[in-house]
Amino acid sequence: MIDYAEGSGKQYHTGVGPADIGKYVILPGDPKRCAKIAEHFDNPVLVADSREYVTYTGTLDGVKVSVTSTGIGGPSAAIAIDELAKCGAHTFIRVGTCGGMQEHVMSGDIVIANGAIRMEGTSREFAPIEYPAVADFDVTNALVASAKEQNIPHHVGVAQCKDSFFGQHEPEIMPVSYELENKWQAWVRMGCLASEMESAALFIAGSFLRVRVGSCFLVVANQERAKLGLPNPQVHDTELAIRTAVGALRKLIAADMENQ
Repeated sequence: MIDYAEGSGKQYHTGVGPADIGKYVILPGDPKRCAKIAEHFDNPVLVADSREYVTYTGTLDGVKVSVTSTGIGGPSAAIAIDELAKCGAHTFIRVGTCGGMQEHVMSGDIVIANGAIRMEGTSREFAPIEYPAVADFDVTNALVASAKEQNIPHHVGVAQCKDSFFGQHEPEIMPVSYELENKWQAWVRMGCLASEMESAALFIAGSFLRVRVGSCFLVVANQERAKLGLPNPQVHDTELAIRTAVGALRKLIAADMENQ
């Protein structure tokens, strides 16, 4: 492959090199969330700011860790995990937001995805559609244990991933409304918990790259509750999702050190 970084030793899109990042990385979508997440690290330092990719590195329990934003959607998320894996990272937790899809999934809750519906395009350039997008078992267990330990309301299950935000929220105006609406009903009937945009690509890319990937999201609102006329406030503070992810990283670091 052509070296688009022209010998700089840095990755072309993210702007990081092996010395810049830890082996454990939190992946928010929004670059503005990186500084908030980095506040949970010891001695965080901004090491790169390139396009949608902002990276801070610090330590947790004496171990080097990083946070890198991925932007919106599968394509940029897949680039991030690929370049970070090339620099030596092996464990990733996506922290983001989602919309709830089941009546009992409330605004402000956390959804931990153990699998994702591949209703997006990026993962299809890694693996045939028959290959499942599943989260790493150890990372998922660590997220669940972290949420339980902190008494954070959470749900574990499948997330739906798509490429069009407005195709989800206004499917009736889209030319393919018949497909969007029918599939949405299928996902709801199958018990899908939430809709978001990155996890399917990250899970599939992670399987290919042989790295560990998990996801947790803040439920901003729930359009299914809105349809039923149930209370549906909006919640935008991602702190509980961040605390869930940071706690999970601590558990994974401790387990990895014990197994060395």
